Amino acid sequence: MKKLTVAMIGDVVGRPGRSMIKQHLPRLKKEHGIDFVVANYENASHGFGLTAKNADELLAAGVDVMTGGNHSFDKKEIIPLFEKLPLLRPHNYPEAMPGKGTGMYEVNGVKVGVLNVMGYYAMPMVDNPFICAQKSVEALRREGAEVILVDMHAEATSEKRALLMMLRGHVSAIIGTHTHVATDDLQIDGGTGYVTDLGLSGCRDNVIGMDPKIPLQRFLTGLPGHFNVPEKCKKILQTAVFELDEKGRCVSAKKIKTFDDGREIITDAWEV
Repeated sequence: MKKLTVAMIGDVVGRPGRSMIKQHLPRLKKEHGIDFVVANYENASHGFGLTAKNADELLAAGVDVMTGGNHSFDKKEIIPLFEKLPLLRPHNYPEAMPGKGTGMYEVNGVKVGVLNVMGYYAMPMVDNPFICAQKSVEALRREGAEVILVDMHAEATSEKRALLMMLRGHVSAIIGTHTHVATDDLQIDGGTGYVTDLGLSGCRDNVIGMDPKIPLQRFLTGLPGHFNVPEKCKKILQTAVFELDEKGRCVSAKKIKTFDDGREIITDAWEV
């Protein structure tokens, strides 16, 4: 196979996250020679789910495939989109749920498989993510996948680490999503690029991309409320870039943090 450079973007939160992708992703693809982009859509529309309009917006900006999570079905209009667009939802949802959690895409003549799974802890009821991931990777290989990229949408860091221990050397890259808080452990282990949580793309000066009023109300009083994405905020785009060799193994990786004030911080992965 040919060498590939792939990029993965974690939870895109509302209009701020979408605007950063529209503004910066085309440039990043050109500057870093990125061939294929996977982004998590589950918070892309007003912080909860995905609309058809916003799906088209992200795809037009240069995202190739979108993965989901526990908010995948918050906007019911997404259901017919699973048949029309390159959208995935966690594969370990019950089989009766619309959509699927694996996809195969051809990139420069290379077959790229994408897998989306969701963890157990503090998440909706799903099937065993580890058994699902193991079987799904085997199935993608049988279908001819030369590269496999995994989005593990989970609250618990231990679940994400355990998935790496199980799949290292068998997939090209694993990113963790869901917490919106980036972890500082971008690494390459056995030819697999990995980060426990890539972090959100959106507002960076509040509470996990949301206006702090309602989160603070919950913490101080216990009263519930609806989280809202601020209209104005300081923004960030967080992208992991994985360079893959002719065998689909990750040979280098970097985290690019792009700020709306013009700063850009690039951190290289460390090897285990």
